[in-house]
Amino acid sequence: MGILSWIVFGLIAGFLAKFIMPGRDGGGFIMTTLLGIAGAFVGGWVGTRLGFGSVTGFNLGSLFTAVIGAIILLFAYRLLKKS
Repeated sequence: MGILSWIVFGLIAGFLAKFIMPGRDGGGFIMTTLLGIAGAFVGGWVGTRLGFGSVTGFNLGSLFTAVIGAIILLFAYRLLKKS
């Protein structure tokens, strides 16, 4: 996937993660986008390592994996932000 499509995919994953875990986080749109993009990479890497398959293109499995990764990163961000 190209960089632009990863950014769009991460944006969607970030918005879905924020919808699932609402809260008052600093950073707004840019932080949500960055967490979504990083979550797509982290979710894909962890999913591949655990044997869930690889992240290939825009499909439901890849979106689910990216959203889970974004939720994990959002949770970690909130923990770091509190301390």
